[in-house]
Amino acid sequence: MKRKRVIVLGSTGSIGRQSLDVLARMDDRWEVAALAACSRAEALAGQIARHRPEAVALTRPGGEPVSLTDRNGPRLFTGEDALERLVDEVAFDCLISAVVGTAGLRATMRAVELGKRVALANKETLVIAGSILMPLARRTGAEILPVDSEHSAVFQAMHAGKRDDVRRIYLTASGGPLRTWDKEAMERATLEDALRHPTWEMGPKITIDSATMMNKALEIVEAHWLFDLEPERIEVVVHPESVVHALVEFCDGSMIAQMGTPDMRTPIQYALTHPDRWPCPSEPLDLCALGRLTFEPPDAERFPALGLGYEAARRGGTAGAVLNAANEQAVEMFRNGLIGFADIARLTERALSQHDWQATPDLDALLAADRWARDEVARCTTC
Repeated sequence: MKRKRVIVLGSTGSIGRQSLDVLARMDDRWEVAALAACSRAEALAGQIARHRPEAVALTRPGGEPVSLTDRNGPRLFTGEDALERLVDEVAFDCLISAVVGTAGLRATMRAVELGKRVALANKETLVIAGSILMPLARRTGAEILPVDSEHSAVFQAMHAGKRDDVRRIYLTASGGPLRTWDKEAMERATLEDALRHPTWEMGPKITIDSATMMNKALEIVEAHWLFDLEPERIEVVVHPESVVHALVEFCDGSMIAQMGTPDMRTPIQYALTHPDRWPCPSEPLDLCALGRLTFEPPDAERFPALGLGYEAARRGGTAGAVLNAANEQAVEMFRNGLIGFADIARLTERALSQHDWQATPDLDALLAADRWARDEVARCTTC
């Protein structure tokens, strides 16, 4: 059997590393064609030694880079357009887009233009450019399969019926490390507090997004575009055990849940193998050991980011780009000690309310809105 070729964008991040773990177990069927990272040259060098890709990209080498290539080693792409050139010049069957933020947007869009399968772990791509990306995929025949555990769960549960019979979907949220904190305590939350996630192993930015529940706000926008659902048909429910990843309610009242142990390797693998299912090393659920599963409504007062997600999904246009960029900038400022935890949502809301909204932007307009939001938030260190 001829092996399929995969490019992994963001290979040195949390999802990228887990993707390579999945691919290593399926190396009789999958070949790592190329790897891409931002600046972790040493980590990338280790991955090159193990996976022997044809090409690698490092978008921001910086300093004295570790030697990534030799005479018989992979081709090296560097610079701001390295990811796009990698996608254009390396033959592949599937792209795993695991770059945090907007860095992988153009490369992901290029893979869709080429009609490839995209395993999308980067929710920001759809939040920013879902209005462009989804129609493009329909035209080119590209497959966009979600790697987010919640959206993968929705994708799987929807196969229990017809798309037109879906009444609503439920995205579950762990509630993050501050789920039980009161509003006053959350105002004083430190970076260490926000990074102490109770369930998932994730990178620092996504873990902070979980603490603010901005990750769920972004997922509302993502689900709106990915599944063509009005925001009113997308519900969020807090589920601390993180066993039920999402539910789909059909028109007859039936609810189909996708359940599993919290292990990102499962949705990563399914995005690669769909519609087939292959063995995975994730621990199977022991329902009796679980005892019970709990669900509770999210507290909009303590987690105002959720409302911003619904607002961005309803408005469309440039709203998603501003929501994402403002949050990214605010999270970076929080990580650098420039603002408090609660300021993340405040500054994001301020940018969303003040930006010059466009209803039908092209990609350049979306990226301009992204830049504006970052600059606007960076100017403010108090709300």
